[in-house]
Amino acid sequence: MHAKIKDVSGKKIKCSSPGCIKSKDGTILMEKKEILNRWSEYVEDLFKDYGCKRPKIRKNIESPTILTEEVEAAIKKMKNGKATGPDNIDLTTKLLNAIYDSGTIPEDLCKPIFIVLPKTPGATECELHKTISLMSHFTKILLRVLMHRMRKSIRPEISPKQFGFIPDKGTRNAIFTLSVLMERCIEMQKDLHLCFIDYSRAFDKVRHVELLRVLGKLDIDGKDLRVLRNLSWDQTASVRIEGEHSDFKHI
Repeated sequence: MHAKIKDVSGKKIKCSSPGCIKSKDGTILMEKKEILNRWSEYVEDLFKDYGCKRPKIRKNIESPTILTEEVEAAIKKMKNGKATGPDNIDLTTKLLNAIYDSGTIPEDLCKPIFIVLPKTPGATECELHKTISLMSHFTKILLRVLMHRMRKSIRPEISPKQFGFIPDKGTRNAIFTLSVLMERCIEMQKDLHLCFIDYSRAFDKVRHVELLRVLGKLDIDGKDLRVLRNLSWDQTASVRIEGEHSDFKHI
């Protein structure tokens, strides 16, 4: 309808609602159903790993069961900081081990909800929004336990020059080092050549097949890889806009 009005009047339709978004062809969408469908389409295209079959896990599946101490440590690191009683800890550990030993992840744990936040005020392009995944606390606990178990195998592979996503390090350290280097080059009247590479949606576009292939080369147990594989391949996601949800789509 909006496209027809535009053709007849020759005027561009401006978005006055904070929730409106543009379609793929640039048409402003104002109806809530159309907006939800557009976001669902965008998230599916953004995260879906097209053409990748579920790979086989060729490593031994012999990792020890998850301990209550591991679950307690994972819960303490969660942002809400809420303590859990001993009965809940034991039950959570039992359920986690059922998933860990079988590799079967309940459907509800593979259904993240996405919310979107504009990077700039008044943004109407999907690409100018941040997509944030909201997953269940149970899934977060499971992933934290796996992350802790795999860390000792992954950490040696990380370059000492990496500053982001490393404990006790940050990009501010790299910025400080670079500023000192620039000052020294100016003092010594030396040329300094810098190259900045900005990968668009780098983390969103990770190919899960390649990720599992790389992790498979490390000293990581097959149980850990199996859970990660099934969680990645069985995910379906919905987008929440102003309290309403889109249909779940496989990503």
